[in-house]
Amino acid sequence: MKLMHPYTLDDLMTGCKAGDRKMQELLYKQTAPKMLAICMRYAKDRMEAEDVLQMGYIKIFQKIEDFRGDGSFEGWMRRIMVHTAIESYRKNSRALKIVEIDAGYEQIPADSGNYLEAFSTLGMKDLMKIIQKLADGYRIVFNMYVIEGYTHKEIATELGIAENTSKTQLFRARAILKQEIIKMEGFGYATYTG
Repeated sequence: MKLMHPYTLDDLMTGCKAGDRKMQELLYKQTAPKMLAICMRYAKDRMEAEDVLQMGYIKIFQKIEDFRGDGSFEGWMRRIMVHTAIESYRKNSRALKIVEIDAGYEQIPADSGNYLEAFSTLGMKDLMKIIQKLADGYRIVFNMYVIEGYTHKEIATELGIAENTSKTQLFRARAILKQEIIKMEGFGYATYTG
């Protein structure tokens, strides 16, 4: 039996805007699993993702008055989590692993078909393990472009890199993911431990 929440997200948002600590706690409990999943895509491991999650909720509670209802409240929270993950990445001064575009093309296997088809056969945990193994720059660009829908121009602006660098990072991330999926399928991914 699924436990129903007595409050809607709008109820919780209204309570949070009023500074009600109980509503903040309920909002956290109701939305943290989804927000943690977003943070996990950007982080190297669960501990880093949990740090980003906590920072994100602090921002949500500090900026909740800024939410004007132009979109969904959950979408607004999601954007804050993504931006918090990107800020955390920048703050930790991790240099993007830059691969020259020509070098990136040379490293792509000739049989690297549509990686999205292969993703459909994977479980979410398996896919998350593969994504988290990517180098930081590859992982961030892949998530921003494929999952969040940013353009290469927006990614370049957010990360302070050239637009072609964003394209190269995405291209290489896709190739690595495809290789990892092929490797998992070769071993039978149900027994894959990475």
